[in-house]
Amino acid sequence: MAMLTSVELFAGAGGLGMGLTLAGFRHRAVVEWNQWACDTIRRNQARNHAWVAGWPLHQADVRSIDYASISGPIDIVAGGPPCQPFSMGGKHKAHGDSRDMFPAIAEAVRRLRPRAFIVENVKGLTRPAFADYFRYILSRLEFPEIVRAAGESWTDHACRLRQHKTAGHRTGLGYEVSFRLLNAADYGVPQTRQRVFIVGFRDDLGTRWSFPEPTHSREALSAEQRAGGEYWDRHRIPRHDFRAVSCDRPARREAWRTVRDALSGLPDPEFEPAIHNHRFQPGVKFYPGHTGSSLDLPAKTLKAGDHGVPGGENALVRPDGTGRYFTVREAARLQSFPDSYVVDGSWSEAMRQLGNAVPVALAHAVGAGVMRALLAHDAMPMFRVAVRA
Repeated sequence: MAMLTSVELFAGAGGLGMGLTLAGFRHRAVVEWNQWACDTIRRNQARNHAWVAGWPLHQADVRSIDYASISGPIDIVAGGPPCQPFSMGGKHKAHGDSRDMFPAIAEAVRRLRPRAFIVENVKGLTRPAFADYFRYILSRLEFPEIVRAAGESWTDHACRLRQHKTAGHRTGLGYEVSFRLLNAADYGVPQTRQRVFIVGFRDDLGTRWSFPEPTHSREALSAEQRAGGEYWDRHRIPRHDFRAVSCDRPARREAWRTVRDALSGLPDPEFEPAIHNHRFQPGVKFYPGHTGSSLDLPAKTLKAGDHGVPGGENALVRPDGTGRYFTVREAARLQSFPDSYVVDGSWSEAMRQLGNAVPVALAHAVGAGVMRALLAHDAMPMFRVAVRA
């Protein structure tokens, strides 16, 4: 069976790319401009980490890549363009922000003509204030060959794209595009991180696609913590607060993973000898709206911050009410990065990389779904031949 190929854009510390590697894709190019993020990938390659070994890394601006130099057909283009133009904590400039790289994603799709693509971004992209621009993004990805003309405003381009779709003439390169807001906690990531995933399949494939069903749930966690109490038993915590509350556990769903689950086995960095990527960072302060994460729920969304780690965020709350920042290793676990993967840079720089990352487990879930759809398509002609024979 031929290996399916991918091009990874805005790779960051490697979360989305590693998820696709685990799903079975082989990267033909991995593009990231940030020096520290590239150093992280290179360092793990030097350590022969299996999930990034052999990645053809390009430290470059995505807009400067010569796509003609990427040989062979590409099965999937994937990337998480910068989220700051749409982030709840950003400046909300959308298309007016120089960091808006959705046009660059659309250009990569136009040039590479992949069979499918995956684009990830923040929940804020779906805010009503961005509704028109979000529809425009979807249209650009649906019809990547209808390019924006020199001097044409995005609103005029959006109008032209709508007219093309209304006319019903699906000629040239086109994609069937869908999107969904996914919560990483629902896929085994110990963090409530809601992200928009946009997935497209080239329309000549006729592929039927649906997003992967959640594998974990809040209700299952409640059943373990309350009705059954298995959670406390697993962590060897007395049930002095145990209440026999009836809670139906959804069939075939595992419990949400909590901060306590994720940090299990790691020493307290404040009192134990420090290990790499697991050093205590003092100075956390909690204030309204920035109160840290409970040990017995998935973590709140890890954030990168425009000017360093946000105060009170990226921190845990101890049982006595005090708190501390997550270490880099703890944050990596909360993003489902393996312990064998090291993150380069200072604490604040490493936390920025992880705050921007796509959780590996969530990327794997979506990537594996796309892989199954492509393999099912590839198997269909063989099946038809076998039936006719």
